[in-house]
Amino acid sequence: MKIQYSKNSLADEMVKSQIENRGINDPNVLSAMREIPRHVFLSSVTDYRAYGDYPLSIGFEQTISQPYIVAYMTEVLELSRKDRVLEIGTGSGYQTAVLAQIADTVFTVEKIAALSVRAEKILKELGYTNISFKVGNGVFGWKEHAPYSRIIVTAASRYIPRSLKEQLCDNGILVIPVGDFRSYQILTVMRKVGKHFEEKKTIGCRFVPLVE
Repeated sequence: MKIQYSKNSLADEMVKSQIENRGINDPNVLSAMREIPRHVFLSSVTDYRAYGDYPLSIGFEQTISQPYIVAYMTEVLELSRKDRVLEIGTGSGYQTAVLAQIADTVFTVEKIAALSVRAEKILKELGYTNISFKVGNGVFGWKEHAPYSRIIVTAASRYIPRSLKEQLCDNGILVIPVGDFRSYQILTVMRKVGKHFEEKKTIGCRFVPLVE
């Protein structure tokens, strides 16, 4: 679902300096991140800081990811207009908006009710109608709407939860930070091919833990 936004010079500069210059070239990802007003998801900081090259606190010991990480995770999902996406960790709702701007449908799960409510309010005010929200434990996914062609996990896990693998459709892609949350993790991309899973380790990253 593509929402039309007015021009945003801060987002333009963010994409140019932090994202394109680091090798992200998916036109859908670049377009979404140029257009979406990141600052509306971060009311507690100045507009300028909202577009900075770093993660920021959103309360409840949670963070909004650095713009480059949002772009990288979205690009490796290889999103198209037909995709049904499961997002584990709604957080601020910014990554949710990026997904919803590109994909057909997004189902997002957040364990912290206050964050889910806040993100839903912002995203509905922006005009998104292709997002469904759930408060719950993301380790279990959202079985009622499975299977999904794409799954993204925005929290660190020591392993890839079996339930998420089971909710991925054939040729689907799952992206998740794997490793100890007390140190750095490896962003892992998994593709389901028939009954098998092909796993690729990519860049180092650091996320808050996926609470089980």
